[in-house]
Amino acid sequence: MFPFGPHSPGGDGSAGAGAEEPTPHEGQAAATGPPSPLHPGADATHPPPPARSPRRPGAPSLSPAPRSGELGLPGAPESSTASAPGEPSPPSPPCRRPGPDCRAKSRGRHGLGAGLGGPGARLFGWLKERSLGRGLFVDPARDNFRTMTSLYGSIHPADSVYLSTRTHGAVFNLEYSPDGSVLTVACEQTEVLLFDPISSKHIKTLSEAHEDCVNNIRFLDNRLFATCSDDTTIALWDLRKLNTKVCTLHGHTSWVKNIEYDTNTRLLVTSGFDGNVIIWDTNRYTEDGCPHKKFFHTRFLMRMRLTPDCSKMLISTSSGYLLILHDLDLTKSLEVGSYPILRARRTTSSSGVSPRNSLEVVTPEVLGESDHGNCITSLQLHPKGWATLLRCSSNSDDEECTCVYEFQEGAPVRPVSPRCSLRLTHYIEEANVGRGYIKELCFSPDGRMISSPHGYGIRLLGFDKQCSELVDCLPKEASPLRVIRSLYSHNDVVLTTKFSPTHCQIASGCLSGRVSLYQPKF
Repeated sequence: MFPFGPHSPGGDGSAGAGAEEPTPHEGQAAATGPPSPLHPGADATHPPPPARSPRRPGAPSLSPAPRSGELGLPGAPESSTASAPGEPSPPSPPCRRPGPDCRAKSRGRHGLGAGLGGPGARLFGWLKERSLGRGLFVDPARDNFRTMTSLYGSIHPADSVYLSTRTHGAVFNLEYSPDGSVLTVACEQTEVLLFDPISSKHIKTLSEAHEDCVNNIRFLDNRLFATCSDDTTIALWDLRKLNTKVCTLHGHTSWVKNIEYDTNTRLLVTSGFDGNVIIWDTNRYTEDGCPHKKFFHTRFLMRMRLTPDCSKMLISTSSGYLLILHDLDLTKSLEVGSYPILRARRTTSSSGVSPRNSLEVVTPEVLGESDHGNCITSLQLHPKGWATLLRCSSNSDDEECTCVYEFQEGAPVRPVSPRCSLRLTHYIEEANVGRGYIKELCFSPDGRMISSPHGYGIRLLGFDKQCSELVDCLPKEASPLRVIRSLYSHNDVVLTTKFSPTHCQIASGCLSGRVSLYQPKF
């Protein structure tokens, strides 16, 4: 993960010796906008930014509980008939206290409950909670968020634990195993470190894991994990046998920057600065590798992510575009050669249904200067698939910001775009420290908090001061993220941070190679 610049391999195709990320060509004027990543060899200008979508209607209001034995039905009059004796009624949704910016303010006599009748609103409210995956009988851990928020808020920098990584170069990526028992560290100097995050003890150093710096680590399950490197390869490892690699995968022609995994199909997905997204069939891997195919290609590719349900693929670029593949089918390759073909893919079919792998090109709205979001350096997704989290830097690399965009499904807002599915909801300015280096941020496991590198430490951010769910506090207009806690314990610029999936613990790694673990003291 070296500094990105105009001579990196993702920009104009030439290999960069000391630069990491691709940027638009120097000859282009800022006024004309960044080049399109989808039209090689042409000086295309920005597509028009998507119009802001209308605000999602407020949630239905909950009417007073009906009398004993009554249960409202869809379309039934207010005086509903009594149910059979002893027939249980659905449980009431847990009472929530909306934050200051919450949509709950808009609920009232004009809500859905008014049109459905009083007794029926209770049933529809309960069904709505179930459809969102919330409520005591659906997600019991949801009711414990106040305890977790209090624990994270009680962490002090003095409580941090340092892991001995001083001789291994900068820390580019941190990744926990799904059960939280192992913390892996991707290092600049070709090595991968493994620690026990509970005891802070060193487990293993994979010396010469690659021939160049290690960029990203992804666990496939509790024992298998994959690493990728600037040496253009991907390696598979088994925690039970770390003395040798399971296999090495060859297919990229430039630096490989990130790895995703589809647990349903067991397909590994990688992206690199050669502009390629490659699919690897891990169901048929051998010591010599595994079958693979090129799935997609675009210019200026920076990061690629899959939504938790693998229904969408998001690709960020150094030219400020965000590409979204909807109704994702990884078994079909996209051989795209020109922008008109991509434009055709964005239209719906005669039946009114969008085709599989339909592509949407978005220029995310960023508050501030017009060139503020020129380069999307970091890309993460909400653990429930509700939103995407971007770290953007300005064209001159003198400003950085973190933005949250809500996914919107529904009617098109422009005739040429059947989706236009992103709306800026929250943002915050970041410290412009460590120019040229990518800062990897992340969501907490429940999606209520964000951990973001900030200078020589990290900041814990929330959508409101109560760390409410995103869907409970969607503002009408974009609003600032709230700083819950600031933790500064490093002596150099922090490049990456990660929440533990199972414990109240946060890890961060910096440019000088130090890894800190933050956790409350009891």
